[in-house]
Amino acid sequence: MTAMLEVDGLSKSFQALRAVTDLRFTVNEGEVLGMIGPNGAGKTTAVNLLSGTIKPDKGSVRFKGRDVTGMPTHRLVAMGLVRTFQSTTIYAERTVWQNVMRGTFACSYRGFWSTVLGSSAHKSAWNASADRVEHLLTQLNLRDFRDATAGSLPYGRQKALGLAIALANEPKLVLLDEPAAGLSSEEADRVADVVKGINASGVTVMVIDHNMRFIARLCDRVVVLHHGTELCIGTPAEVTKNPQVIEAYLGSEHESA
Repeated sequence: MTAMLEVDGLSKSFQALRAVTDLRFTVNEGEVLGMIGPNGAGKTTAVNLLSGTIKPDKGSVRFKGRDVTGMPTHRLVAMGLVRTFQSTTIYAERTVWQNVMRGTFACSYRGFWSTVLGSSAHKSAWNASADRVEHLLTQLNLRDFRDATAGSLPYGRQKALGLAIALANEPKLVLLDEPAAGLSSEEADRVADVVKGINASGVTVMVIDHNMRFIARLCDRVVVLHHGTELCIGTPAEVTKNPQVIEAYLGSEHESA
């Protein structure tokens, strides 16, 4: 398998708190990789390190064979590595269509003068972006809400909109930070099905969550974090049978599942 993302010895501390320590794993091209752990396990710090939001104390990150350790977020986005956030990041007063369209700008912008003068390159890029927006609205079941203001959407639809915005930039790898947080089991299952469809279209996916049921339904492999370090890596079936994982995270919930 070809490695899309390689994480080697990644560490980050906040004063005396070691949030992530010597983290090592690989995301293979075309797979859905999960990262799981309860609150405080270091999941969000890990995704912040991978997406350029914060810089590591040590270790390295390689994306498509290139060292991108500490690279700013906007440069990673331009390369095709995009992330979502736990909380929805939308322009509440703008329409759903306008929100998704803004997500295309990183890959459709043709320069200041091209935009001002309305060049053929700008018009072509705009039309291609508009077509992509329509496709994403259909793919994520948002077409009926295209003209609604984003702030008026139910929470589950806002989550879908955040995903559409991330996908609008045509990423090669998308990092999903707790996409099922705050959703019912039925809503989480719908999100899992949408993510599977996105992956089938050629996008490599890494999903960070604390919901083992959601992760097991969705992912090819799972990285389990424990106090900022890797506890184990394996298939969902292997992880859920691992005695250390059962003791640390699943417990009675696993027994009754």
